[in-house]
Amino acid sequence: MTVPRLCSRTDTVTLGEPNLPLTDIAIRKSKPRERVWKLSDGGGMYLLLTPDGGRYWRLDYRFNGKRKTLALGVYPSVGLAIARDKRDGARKQIGAGVDPAQQRKLDKIVGVARTACTFRVIAAELLDKMQREGRANATLKKSRWVLEFAYPQIGDRPIGDITPPEVLAALRTVEARGCYETARRMRSVCGKVFRLAIASGRAERDPTQDLRGALIAPKPKHRAAI
Repeated sequence: MTVPRLCSRTDTVTLGEPNLPLTDIAIRKSKPRERVWKLSDGGGMYLLLTPDGGRYWRLDYRFNGKRKTLALGVYPSVGLAIARDKRDGARKQIGAGVDPAQQRKLDKIVGVARTACTFRVIAAELLDKMQREGRANATLKKSRWVLEFAYPQIGDRPIGDITPPEVLAALRTVEARGCYETARRMRSVCGKVFRLAIASGRAERDPTQDLRGALIAPKPKHRAAI
């Protein structure tokens, strides 16, 4: 039996033949050791095993002459096949001149920003803007009231991801009660929320514009002449 050479920090062990990739069976049979060690799968990817039983997928690569490491997930939540897909995706990014580690940080920042920019958040900004503009209390109350009907459907959705069918579904819940004029007013106020998001760079379009003619028109009430 050949005893693997100890390195300064981790031991690198290749199971089976030298150039063969890992298998699920080999991974399941692997046991923790007194120090951190790793099982190589090829292409820079390996499974890092810690003394406490942790198993972490890692990818070593070079970008602009610097050696870097990318985390690919935790085994068994991320299986061997998924880890390989992530490795291949990272390799494609490197081939295209993109650092996968840096791109992941940017994607995370964008994701956090998108989550913070929900319809509800922008709607609150609109109401605050209307109040600072000196709008009548009755107008503010009505706007706040109709927006409450939209929140269950789209309130917590990133405003840039909301589609016309989603807005229409929210409006339909009001129409179903026979409140046709309220639904039309709700569409108008929602449109103001989307336009504020567009003006501040948090959305690209107003989906309420695609709903013209989609709502039931309320019947005019004729009043007797004096």
